[in-house]
Parts: sequence; C-alpha cells; structure tokens
Amino acid sequence: MTLRWETFVERVRERGEYRSPEEADRAARVVLALLGAHLVGEDRAQVAAGLPESYALILLNPLQAAEPLDPQRFVRATAAWIEGATEQTAGWDVSAVLSVVADSLDEDLMRRVLLQLPPGYDLLFGRPQAA
Repeated sequence: MTLRWETFVERVRERGEYRSPEEADRAARVVLALLGAHLVGEDRAQVAAGLPESYALILLNPLQAAEPLDPQRFVRATAAWIEGATEQTAGWDVSAVLSVVADSLDEDLMRRVLLQLPPGYDLLFGRPQAA
C-alpha cells in the first residue's frame, strides 16, 4: 500500500524529532535521492511503489553513484547535501527516513534491498541483522 505524502512526512518528522514537516521533507528528499543511486531494477521500483508519488520519483530518478557508499560515507554524503547538518545530525536524518521506508516494505523486499547495499545498512534502516 502506498503511503500518503502527509503520513510519510509525519512519520519522518516524529522519528527525526523535526520541528516542522518542511524539515522532514528536506531530509526525505536527500536520503531518498542518495538511496535511489544505490538500488537498481525491480527492487527499486517496488520500494518506490510504496512511497508517495513525489518521493517515488526522486527514488526512481536519482543522481548516479560512481560507487556504492558504505553506511558512513552515505551519512557523510547526506550531511553534505543538508545545509547546516553535521555527521551526527545526518545519521539521525538517514535513520528517520530509512526506518519509515523499511516499515513500508515486506520482509522479502527488505532483505533484497539490503543485499544490494554494502554491509551495515541494516542498522540505518533500523533492521539489525544477525551476524
């Protein structure tokens, strides 16, 4: 089921403890653009299908990543794109957005998404995997 924009933003706002929906929206746009650069094929399309249309389009039309970013570099890249962000606040942004995304995925799709990403993203999605 596709989440409505207001519902998605409100969940990100709550998890990220943002003061406004605009802050949550900005974080969502940056994180989803970076995530989209790391996912391919049918899995990316299925993740997008559960997102509000404006976010789905961001995920489906990302900047191309030269190489997969490990979780720490993903957080640093997020910090670089959000004005005034630090690595610590960007880590919060990434986790707030990706945990809402993870809630919209079934277990099988979540597993396939994690297989496309470098090790460690399970923590960013709030879905720690057993070693």
